[in-house]
Amino acid sequence: MAKITKDIAERWLANVPDEVVFRCRNGRTMRNLRELEHSLAGMADETFAYHATEGRNDFSRWVRDIFGDEKLAKDLEKSLDKEQAAKAVSSRIAFLESKLV
Repeated sequence: MAKITKDIAERWLANVPDEVVFRCRNGRTMRNLRELEHSLAGMADETFAYHATEGRNDFSRWVRDIFGDEKLAKDLEKSLDKEQAAKAVSSRIAFLESKLV
């Protein structure tokens, strides 16, 4: 696994371009990992279940494809509910922020 540099951390914490934002089934749009964390924490169970099924995990795919963060993508795949997913994102954000100092 590649070392997470300050530049990578800044990029992964920044807003993504409009054409690759995450558009949630509930109408919410997420532009960065912080918005993903907050959305997951307050998301209805049905909405989470729609995006995170056994055969598909839209959150994981978005993180992998758009940010390139394989660790967080795998953690999201393993999350059994929205609370675990939000905690995984929160933990990753804290790690990335530690790289900024």
